[in-house]
Amino acid sequence: MARDLAIDLGTANTLVYMKGRGIVLNEPTVIALNRQTGEVLATGREAWQMIGRTPGYIVAVRPLRGGAITDFEITERMIRLLLQRVGVSRFTRPKVVICVPSAITEVERRAVTDAARRAGAADANLIEQPMAAAIGADLPIDEPIGNMVIDIGGGTTETAVISLGGIVALEAVRVGSFDIDSAIQSHIRREHGIAIGDQTAEKIKLAIGSADVTDDEVPAEVRGRDLTSGLPKTVELTPEEIRVAIEDPVSSIITSVTRCLSKAPPELSQDFLVRGMYLVGGGGLLRGLASRIERETQVPVRMSNVPLEAVVLGAGHVIEHYDDLKGMFMGARR
Repeated sequence: MARDLAIDLGTANTLVYMKGRGIVLNEPTVIALNRQTGEVLATGREAWQMIGRTPGYIVAVRPLRGGAITDFEITERMIRLLLQRVGVSRFTRPKVVICVPSAITEVERRAVTDAARRAGAADANLIEQPMAAAIGADLPIDEPIGNMVIDIGGGTTETAVISLGGIVALEAVRVGSFDIDSAIQSHIRREHGIAIGDQTAEKIKLAIGSADVTDDEVPAEVRGRDLTSGLPKTVELTPEEIRVAIEDPVSSIITSVTRCLSKAPPELSQDFLVRGMYLVGGGGLLRGLASRIERETQVPVRMSNVPLEAVVLGAGHVIEHYDDLKGMFMGARR
């Protein structure tokens, strides 16, 4: 008997929820390929550890960039491998719900559902990430109340106002936590003359990155390759320096939230002042970001209890109550 699945196909991480069992897989959205033979060498965490550490003929790639599918063939192979890993075979064909960015094009939409069906799904439906996040954050989306969700992922930031089971206002920008990592890399290359990899940039962001002034700020050392001599070099970075370095992507995120607020009907805007906005997604964990958004919008910001899992838990809730909630799928509400 096939167990139906919900998949959060994120730019940074992919999570799989199995009906009746909960989250069964949570791994980076990375696939390692042999460039010469096209053979898949690793996926998920194992492939993520290979980024920046492989010989020339092996390439570790992220098939989604900026919330968009950059390589349809690799995405299909990854979905097939995901389904195999959670026990899907040609004898068990589950229904699958896949969470995708709301800015996804018609072509990408069709490519994702076709890929899931070819990979072994009996049926594949899509749900917008902000809608799934609102369900996962236990917001009363079916009531005539303004629910606002800010979903900051690896490649996109989506802010949505949801009321009566539908998206009333939406603002999506292709800026996320990867852009913050990239800004850190560029700053260190430009100001200190050393090159660092993606994983080092992420570690710096987690250690001393912030969107606003925070308590107990301490500097951190970073090691990289000196661009002049080619030798390893260590430099000291301060939290304030990193805050300045990441200001552009952080400002873009906050501006998109402000734009979404300005699109909301006045009646619903009153609800946000009382109930606040809900922050989900890994990018929302950046220190000081919630307080900065709150300060600049004058609207309370609340962190979801499960920021990293909110989207897949929302899609999982749809899988558990499939017949009642299938009106939430993309295309179903038009």
